[in-house]
Order: sequence, then structure tokens, then C-alpha cells
Amino acid sequence: METFFPKFSKKREGVNVIMEQKLLKNVNNLILNAQTCTGCGICSEACPEEAISLGLVGAVIRGAVDYAEPVYIDEKKCSYCGVCVVMCPFNALTLKIDGEEALPIIEREGFPEYDMVTAIDQEKCVRCTICEDVCPRDAIDRQVAVYEGAEEGAKARQTALEATTKFTVDDEKCTKCGICGDLCPAIDVNRKPFSAESGKVEGEVVWNEELCDGCTVCVEACPEEAITVERIVSSGKLDGTVSIMDENCCTCRWCAINCPTEAITVEKIFEGDIEFNAEKCPSGCSTCVEVCPANAIYLPSAKPAKELKGEVEPVIAVNKDFCILCGACVNACPGEDIITLKRTGIRIKGKETDLFLKIKDKLCTPRTSKVKEGAADKVELKMVETA
Repeated sequence: METFFPKFSKKREGVNVIMEQKLLKNVNNLILNAQTCTGCGICSEACPEEAISLGLVGAVIRGAVDYAEPVYIDEKKCSYCGVCVVMCPFNALTLKIDGEEALPIIEREGFPEYDMVTAIDQEKCVRCTICEDVCPRDAIDRQVAVYEGAEEGAKARQTALEATTKFTVDDEKCTKCGICGDLCPAIDVNRKPFSAESGKVEGEVVWNEELCDGCTVCVEACPEEAITVERIVSSGKLDGTVSIMDENCCTCRWCAINCPTEAITVEKIFEGDIEFNAEKCPSGCSTCVEVCPANAIYLPSAKPAKELKGEVEPVIAVNKDFCILCGACVNACPGEDIITLKRTGIRIKGKETDLFLKIKDKLCTPRTSKVKEGAADKVELKMVETA
């Protein structure tokens, strides 16, 4: 006989997969953003109910299947505790209770959270665009005005820095020739009507500070050396702020490593190592490159034959400076034992509860690539293997 409660359902809305548990008094929803999810599988290993299993991310990338959710969540086995939400390093999961975001596992049991160490020293930061451009997760919030050098209709470039410009014309030398006015929109040479009474060119040179960027082209071009421009910069830094959005940051450290002023601090949440057994790597496959959420894996540039000197050219490589040890590549790899992942620590804040320690043991168990394809249109999962 079917009971009225609980009732379960699952549906897709855009990029979201929504699991629902309807109780007598509450409605619980676990929401997976299938676009943000990388298929790293950490939620699967952390789930105390074993309600989450890996999806076929690699197979989707290789075209073996048209669509598959990165992870599959059994809405009936799920206890809607929020452990997966806490442990997802990409914030791809959200738990709502009666429509409000909630994390019962933290509120009731004091489960720990990742200790995100991300900071930008605003004094050192020069508001350049490097961190925003290199970030693979759109985690940089750069609140700096757009100036006309980068976009039509943007703010005048003269307003980028706090500066005072002084423009002077020596009337004894100036012939009102008009060259400066022709060259610069900040200068107008206003001549008086020509008259036989005076028999010469007279007028004035009018300068608009708001239009002047202190380039001094007028000084250089003046044939009479009549113009002087002095520009004093009181603040040599663009106005605005640059910050890191923790909810998007995967701690890959692209921004910190490339910041020209060393203004950024980011610490990875996982410690350990990853190795590629490249000689087993199937030719033509770049699944791990495409799935890597940190842009840490790459296909090495080909060397000229004369430089190889008997070496076997590498087919795959990882830059460990950027690897976050999430394991997405291990899960997506179609070959066996090509990638070996060994986590040795997790940066957290809060008490290490018994449940967390069990999860930590799982996450710190060495593993190798475990997804493989059988026939072209069939994919099967292998058990997690210890290295």
C-alpha cells in the first residue's frame, strides 16, 4: 500500500536537476547544477547514504553518449542532510528546506567546512586584468570602470587616475599658428577676425583640462616652443576593487601565481599528488584536458624532431601548480591506471566529526582512472581501486 509521505520526485529545469522529498510538514530539495558540476565524484564518496553515483562525464565529452548528468542522485536514498553540498568544491549543489537554503549537517551536528583561504591585498593590487583573465572558474569580481581604450563609449581615459595638469602658453612666443589645436581636442586656437587695421593674426589659445591626458604632443609639435604641460599624478592606480568570489573559486591558484604584484593569496583545499602514466594514454584522447576544471592538464607542444634526441614525446602532462586534486580527470579517463591521485590532507575549519573522518579516509584513499568504455556506445564503471 502506497503511503502518502514521504513522496519523492526528480525533474530537470534548465541546467538544474532537482530532487525532491516531500514530508508531512517539510519539503526538501537537493539541486544539482549540472553545468557547474565537474563530475569529480567527491559528493559520491562523501554521501553517508551512498545515494550518489558518478555520471558519465568522460563519455559525454568523447561523444559516446549524448547526455548524462555528471553525478546521479537517488532522490529516495538521499537523506537531504547537506553533506554533499558542504563537500562539493565547486558549489554545484544546493539544499533547500521549504524553499530556503539550509545545511542541517552543519546546523545540527557541527560538520566542518572547507577552510577557504582567498584574499587580495587591495594596497598591492593594481586592478589589472590578469587574474580575471586567467581564472578558469569566473571567480574574480573586478569592479573597475571600463575606459575608452578598451570599449567605445566608456569613461574618458583622462579620468582613470587622479592627476592635476597645468597647461601654459607663452603669449610672447605663440604665433596662434593653430598646429596644437589641429592635433589635440583639448585645445582650441580662437583667432580674432582678420582686419587690415591690425594687419596681423591675433587671438587666444583655450585649453580644456577635462579633455587633456597630458600626452604633451602639443609641446613637441609647437614650432615656437611656447607651450608647457605639467602633469602631477596623485594616485597612480585605477579606482575600484578586485575580489575573489569564494563560491566560484576552486583554489587552483592561477590568479595568485600570475599576479604581477603578488597581491593574491589562495591556498588549495586538498594536499597530495597526481601522476600521469602517459605511455598508457590512448592516442587522440584529450578527455582529461577538457574535463579539468582548473586548466591544469595540457597536451605538450610538439618538439622539432632534431631536439628529441631519442626521447619519446610526451602525449599528456599536468601542471601541478594549478592541479587541485579534485579527481575529475581520474573519473573521466577511459583508460586504466593512466592517472593516479593521492590526497594526503584536506584544509577544513571546524571539528573533525566521526562522519567527516570517515569521509576523509575515503577521499584520501589513492585511486586510479576508473571509467572505461566497452563498445563505442556502451560505458561501464569500474570499482574504485587502491593504488
